[in-house]
Amino acid sequence: MNESGDSLYPAKWLSKASTGERVTCELRMRIISGLIESGTILSENKLAAEYNVSRSPIREALKVLANENLIRLERMGAVVTGITEKEVEEIYDVRLLIETFVFERLVKIDTAELERELNKILEMMQIAIKYKDADEFAFQDVLFHETIIRAINHSYITMIWNNTKPVMESFILLSMRMHFNEKYDDLSRIVKNHELYIDAISTKNRDIMIQSLHQNFDDVQGKVDDLWMSQQMLSSAREQEKE
Repeated sequence: MNESGDSLYPAKWLSKASTGERVTCELRMRIISGLIESGTILSENKLAAEYNVSRSPIREALKVLANENLIRLERMGAVVTGITEKEVEEIYDVRLLIETFVFERLVKIDTAELERELNKILEMMQIAIKYKDADEFAFQDVLFHETIIRAINHSYITMIWNNTKPVMESFILLSMRMHFNEKYDDLSRIVKNHELYIDAISTKNRDIMIQSLHQNFDDVQGKVDDLWMSQQMLSSAREQEKE
């Protein structure tokens, strides 16, 4: 696969990925960012030529993206349906449901090891802020919540998380890049929200849990706004390239 310099998905996240997974991640990012617009028809042959791969990984990627409702498979090719603001908010609804359930399970178990892991991730988030690394911050942000979810060892909750994660990860990545560019001073507040999560888990205090969830998910609208700003910025850049 051609590793072009204008790839949206971080290459360092793909070190162990198959060719099909690499294509999937990049196409997903391009669709969610708006670089590939809704209504666009994707051709297997054209995509294979663009990414310098055979049609097999392209077919694999399109199947995954169809399952994520980002495209619709038809006879003439794959039609991009994209993702709406409503769907972004619905993904966060699923996260809220999952994390509320997980918190109730965490009340009943020893969370000392989980707290140590979360504090390490929080340190990495702070380092990412220091070095202005939006991609690393987004990676650690997703990892933080995934670590909490996996701590209860619930196979079906994990399955729901895994199905939701790829799309969620993509727009968190896009919105955090915008956040670092436009709202850098606000990142400390996001870190404090995560500190509150750890406090809630440590004390097993439901009031703090509710507060931490409330603060984190009240921030969703900001993430959504960042995503649309990111789309507009990328679309504008593309139009300038055409000129």
